[in-house]
Amino acid sequence: MSNSARTERQRLAELLIAAGPDAPTLCEGWSTRDLAAHLVLRERRADAAPGIRVQALAGWTARVQAGYAERPYEELVRLFRSGPPRLSPFALPGVDEAANTVEYFVHAEDVRRAVEWQPQEVAPELAQALWRRLPMLSRLEAGRKTPVRLSLRWPGAGSLEFGPHGTDQVELTGSPAELTLFAFGRGAHTTLRVEGPASAVETLGAVLPLPASEPSGR
Repeated sequence: MSNSARTERQRLAELLIAAGPDAPTLCEGWSTRDLAAHLVLRERRADAAPGIRVQALAGWTARVQAGYAERPYEELVRLFRSGPPRLSPFALPGVDEAANTVEYFVHAEDVRRAVEWQPQEVAPELAQALWRRLPMLSRLEAGRKTPVRLSLRWPGAGSLEFGPHGTDQVELTGSPAELTLFAFGRGAHTTLRVEGPASAVETLGAVLPLPASEPSGR
């Protein structure tokens, strides 16, 4: 396992242990036990993992995940912490770093930010890794839903734009960590600065959650 994915795996495991099996998460309807079961299923049950994304297969995935959730919580976290089994696709060289860096960062924050939380800076290496992946992932996630033009800006580094042309633009400014969480629907639990016409911000917020603080309209 490469550095960022390995580090985020261990951080997420520690957060799960500290929270206990019945704590809330930002994954709607999921406790920490449900999240741990999801993480184990994802890299240990290739037959059930496709249902995470494919609705037609979601029923089987839900049944397998429920079975995992009945196991002792400490066992689930131990299985997750130990990494993918040898025959898992995630054990192939480079796959863990490519597929899991963002996944584990987001889920770690799902645990950490579900209760009272304070902003934390991420390591520069992780920030760069998230920024490199943000163009593709934001278009796959937020890009499919946004009704307005979006500009995601990391001060001093650059910005990326996507969304329907010919619509008002909303600009979200913050670190790659906060921008990544927005792209994955966790924007209400970020410290992003939101700027744009009030009507566009309202339209966006009805589809993709935004920080609770008042936006800066123009």
